[in-house]
Amino acid sequence: MNRYARNMRGYGPDRPDPKWPGGAKVAVQFVLNYEEGGENCLLHGDTASEAFLSDIPGAAPWQNQRHWNMESIYEYGARAGFWRLHRLFTGAGIPLTIYGVASALARNPEQVQAMKDAGWEIASHGLKWVEHKDMSEREERHAIAEAIRLHTEVVGTPPRGWYTGRCSENTVHLASEIGDLDYISDTYDDDLPYWLELEDHDQLIIPYTLEANDMRFATAPGWVTGRDFEDYLTDAFDTLYTEGSEGRPAMMTIGLHCRLVGRPGKIAGLKRFIDHVQSHADVWCPRRIDIAEHWAATHPPKRFERPSKMKRERFVALYGGIFEHSPWVADRAWELELGPAHDCAAGVHNALCRVFRTASHDKRLGVLNAHPDLAGKLAAAGQLTAESTSEQASAGLDFLTDEERATFTRLNKAYVEKHGFPFIIAVRDYDKASILQAFHRRIDHTTEVEFEEACRQVERIAQFRLQDLLP
Repeated sequence: MNRYARNMRGYGPDRPDPKWPGGAKVAVQFVLNYEEGGENCLLHGDTASEAFLSDIPGAAPWQNQRHWNMESIYEYGARAGFWRLHRLFTGAGIPLTIYGVASALARNPEQVQAMKDAGWEIASHGLKWVEHKDMSEREERHAIAEAIRLHTEVVGTPPRGWYTGRCSENTVHLASEIGDLDYISDTYDDDLPYWLELEDHDQLIIPYTLEANDMRFATAPGWVTGRDFEDYLTDAFDTLYTEGSEGRPAMMTIGLHCRLVGRPGKIAGLKRFIDHVQSHADVWCPRRIDIAEHWAATHPPKRFERPSKMKRERFVALYGGIFEHSPWVADRAWELELGPAHDCAAGVHNALCRVFRTASHDKRLGVLNAHPDLAGKLAAAGQLTAESTSEQASAGLDFLTDEERATFTRLNKAYVEKHGFPFIIAVRDYDKASILQAFHRRIDHTTEVEFEEACRQVERIAQFRLQDLLP
């Protein structure tokens, strides 16, 4: 099977209503990444110093050396930044989700106790704040299992959420397999949670953010002042709040780091943003585990038979009649590079149409000739396909006067004699009177023009038929 693994469709144009508690127009969720003491450091058994997300411009790893300045910046996050953020959020009455690196939590017991006393969620941020991309699957599986073991030992309860950040292509399925987690956040691909279908279970994904994130104080392009950060967060919130007021509620995640936004000049912008959020009614500020529990209760997983995962025989059995009596179209479409984006009416329609459009003239003509006459002898004898019967009935072609039937018979005969194939029209777009008008207009076209029009109508009929079967 030629299949594409990435999901470019998501919820499509009609995302679900999350039904946030209290009818909230937007869920605003704050994450504090706790990495201080879990970063790359010779003291932690690493071969080089940390180089990621600090106030040192252009930092690079120091091989086989401790980087005193880098270490002290991370220490600021634990010693000062954390407590400044703790005061801000407990004072505002907004609970946080902590993405806690297990080895960092183990080295910061006083901060862990403060997190627990505040009722904050402590999710797992991995064993160490290091890259997973070069780990073998076996090595990463061990690291995830050890992270969960140490987290449980240090915090007293196992993590219910997971975010690696510096992940590999295997991280999500390994974390889901090992952790028995309520949610995983190693994606950035949506404004709402969604269910990921794995082989033996459905895993809830709550996407994270790298844009509404104070990490951009340490990257280019990025924030320079607290007001830069505040302005961006405010614009994002205002947009989502307006969308929620219009009936499309979503989720906003803000990512924070103790050593970054915990600095006085940066946290001022965050404080003003929190004031802005709290000046609005109908806003929910939950922990991520609260979102997970709400989503699981309100939108439990619902599997359906996905075209991209079907065997050839099943695919042809379901879609072989979409192009009238022409199963070869579906047979060839199954061989295309299908993926999650094709697990909907528009996706299968596109695949079938690609095959039809690139077929020879004779093959396309065969599809046209497979269609019945409108209100013709087959209809009268009850020998149409179920789809054609329903379609013709929708336009009232199953109840014709003798005069109307005679008119259709005359036009059908004249059309076929001139063009060599039946008159085809997507009757769901028309009523009986407009179908007759189109018949009179199109019969005088050249055969070349009418051939292309008939092919377009065949594609339109296929679109309607698939919309009856798929999302």
